[in-house]
Amino acid sequence: MVAYERICMTHRPDWIIVVGDVNSTMACAIVGAKLCIPVAHLEAGLRSRDRSMPEEINRLVTDAIADLLWTPSVDADENLLSEGVGKAKIELVGNIMIDSYEMLKSAIGRQTARQRLGLHPGAYGIVTLHRPANVDREDVLEILLRQLVDASELLPLIFTVHPRTRKSMQSFGLESIVEHARTLQLVEPMGYLEFMSLVQGASLVLTDSGGLQEETTYLGIPCITLRENTERPITLTMGTNRLVSPTDVCDSVRQVVQGYWQRGSVPEYWDGKTAGRVVQSLKNRVA
Repeated sequence: MVAYERICMTHRPDWIIVVGDVNSTMACAIVGAKLCIPVAHLEAGLRSRDRSMPEEINRLVTDAIADLLWTPSVDADENLLSEGVGKAKIELVGNIMIDSYEMLKSAIGRQTARQRLGLHPGAYGIVTLHRPANVDREDVLEILLRQLVDASELLPLIFTVHPRTRKSMQSFGLESIVEHARTLQLVEPMGYLEFMSLVQGASLVLTDSGGLQEETTYLGIPCITLRENTERPITLTMGTNRLVSPTDVCDSVRQVVQGYWQRGSVPEYWDGKTAGRVVQSLKNRVA
């Protein structure tokens, strides 16, 4: 906040645009509010209803003080309206994450991660785990690892291991559970291009990430989300996502493999053109 305030006072902007729900999102929004600089929040209105998640606090605070709220989906509009936000401050612009994917789609297609790992399109699944509720408790992490080993017998799985997850596996002495699994392959985290090249060829994704729930819905890939709640419920009601407990991982993978998973549809304005709508919205406000 101190560093960003210094910049804003030296080079005062007409608007501040903050994105998402990380700490810097909230910090920069607070700076704008204190300096009376209009703030626009991209990805506004998302709610998990779980205040134990730091991101939820960031979302609530940012939306409360922002002057313009750009939402990714109709349920986000409904959340803001129910909190008493005036309609004039809310604009449905769509999902900026899809813009990122579409902008880089050709570069993603040129990646060779799949070939390097010996994978064939539609014949594997992707796993990512990093949230404290899943990886900071020994009992939960052990259940998840054993479930992943069993599930990989149904479908080979590529597990991109987050540093936090690897540290927990080592400190809890759980590495032996996965080190001899024939069809569960542990790999280092990847950059966006490489990782998305794997995702777009997968037959399922098993994750506790937020963004992957959106990307799999857009790509029509079954998503097994290891969380009790999600700030992206439209991926449940319209998309390919389901919330699953650690003990149900293997059964969920079996359902996907056997074809018992919802197909889903793509929400409105998840079309790769969100940035254009954001620019037009800003032009309307500045003019």
